[in-house]
Amino acid sequence: MRGFNRYVRGAGKWSAIAFAGAAAAYGTYVGVTWYRYGNVGPPAAEDEDPLLDRFLPAYEIVERHQIRVAASAAVTFDAARDVDLQGSAVVRTIIRAREIILGAKPGDRRSPRGLLAETQSLGWGVLAEVPGREVVVGAVTRPWEANVTFRALPPAQFAAFKEPGYVKIAWTIRADPIAGSESVFRTETRAIATDPQARSKFRRYWSFLSPGIIIIRWALIGPVKKEAERRAREARWKRTNDARCGTQQVVPAVASSLIHR
Repeated sequence: MRGFNRYVRGAGKWSAIAFAGAAAAYGTYVGVTWYRYGNVGPPAAEDEDPLLDRFLPAYEIVERHQIRVAASAAVTFDAARDVDLQGSAVVRTIIRAREIILGAKPGDRRSPRGLLAETQSLGWGVLAEVPGREVVVGAVTRPWEANVTFRALPPAQFAAFKEPGYVKIAWTIRADPIAGSESVFRTETRAIATDPQARSKFRRYWSFLSPGIIIIRWALIGPVKKEAERRAREARWKRTNDARCGTQQVVPAVASSLIHR
């Protein structure tokens, strides 16, 4: 019994230390994110995006993520459009945690499947698209509200939007070819507040809740890679199988023609 009690006390001690460490790390992250808000440097050459620049050339926060995929750009892009965010337990947990923290009403879980279809059902709008390569999505919103709403605007209106009290957000899914059967999947999110009051609220919101948003982005790229490579393997198998079947049909036909000469 004494041994068990020592074990419980030891476990409690280490749990408290781990919790304190996590809290300290989170506090540091919040402070650094608050300090760095608005300090956005120029993108690297490979991260430049002229299409996105048309709608949000200036921004106060930016998140970029990428992953190499063993599939063509077209296959990767289609897989990204179709990825089901609600199918991820991590994403569902983060969304539910936000609802609890901000006191929001649970959202409708019956939204359509597929990244673009799902986000458009929430109010986001497509600003521009290069078929098979890239799509730019945007909305104006007040992210700090518990029951957040997204307001889509026509492309020209979105680019010029300056109504006080809002944050303009634009994000992309993009697939860049690097070889005939390989590509790089990229996603980028930019945001800017329209006035000082909105900036103050969004800065606080972003400093405290951005870890969940960033994790959702990371949760997106893994399934995109997996699904794109699955589709690419399936397409290669089909081509190989079709070629094999074609050969099997040609040989008997040639043999028959020789026999009947």
